[in-house]
Amino acid sequence: MKKHAKRGAGATRPKPEPGYHHGELQEALIAASEAILAEQGAEGFTLREAARRAGVSPAAPSHHFGNAQGLLTEVAIRGYDALAGALREAASGKQGARDKLHAQGLAYVDFALTHPGRFQMMFANKRLMADDARLRQASRAAGHAFEIVVAELVGGTAKEAKTAAAAAWSTVHGFAKLALEEKFGSVKNEAGRREIMMTLDQVLNYLWPASGTRR
Repeated sequence: MKKHAKRGAGATRPKPEPGYHHGELQEALIAASEAILAEQGAEGFTLREAARRAGVSPAAPSHHFGNAQGLLTEVAIRGYDALAGALREAASGKQGARDKLHAQGLAYVDFALTHPGRFQMMFANKRLMADDARLRQASRAAGHAFEIVVAELVGGTAKEAKTAAAAAWSTVHGFAKLALEEKFGSVKNEAGRREIMMTLDQVLNYLWPASGTRR
């Protein structure tokens, strides 16, 4: 993993916190960060609180991630990787491009509702290391999952397909943001989430209807 803090040539590596192996501590800090983000949003996040929840010293996060930006950037990278996987999986079981895109739209919003803290941090540019190469790559990979399906659906030139993909992404991303703000009902219970997904299904059917179904 990319190091976010430089050390001198003669510096010694910090010792792992008691009870944790190196990789386990990183995962514990990431999990703690996501829990804080889900509960309190980006404004409630601090390195000290992440360390407290992980059961380590306040200095431990900086040993592994450099600073708050470094830790939150890793959270965002993991988010993009997981989202890209969810979008590819959603399309994989479908035959036609329209059904693939429809499934991806549902998967995108379901991801946002399931991982609200992670999802919101993925797009909180001011809190992330925007020049991080891994972050840019992960973001592009998630976008590409949409682009290849939209290109199959609309045909045309590469530019036209990219424009259509931007429209599809804007639609489901905007819906996800509104859903998290509970504009379509409560996200705090399964019944509310089912209602939200039913509304999204209707929206997607209107925008990308099955052949011959739109009046």
